[in-house]
Amino acid sequence: MSDELLNILLNNNEEIDNQKLMDYVNGKLSEDEKHELEKKMIDSEMLNDGVEGLQKFKNKKDVSHFVEQLNLNLKRQLQKKKTKKEKRKIKDLPWLYFAIVLILIIILIGFLVVKNNLKNEKISPPTLNSRVLK
Repeated sequence: MSDELLNILLNNNEEIDNQKLMDYVNGKLSEDEKHELEKKMIDSEMLNDGVEGLQKFKNKKDVSHFVEQLNLNLKRQLQKKKTKKEKRKIKDLPWLYFAIVLILIIILIGFLVVKNNLKNEKISPPTLNSRVLK
């Protein structure tokens, strides 16, 4: 068997060996091993569905072709999602940071000018007209 057929379970499920799965599908297991595998299939719906899907293939050589197609389609979908995510991501724009800092500096200067003017109005000396009236 090719390596692609042996790597059907990519997460390397510890309950079942990939080679045992392929041997079961091809009918190469002993009765004891077959019975043990069927017990595991009862407990795991995913394993059961996988074995049923593999048994539907009439030509076992087609399995490697379908695995290649699935991997290719998966890579394409992941690449599309990655590019969409990159488009949504805010790019590093130095002029944007510069504009924000500049606006903050202008606000700070405006605040200081207004504060200074208010302080000067309170301390300003009395005018000549106000002395004459007293």
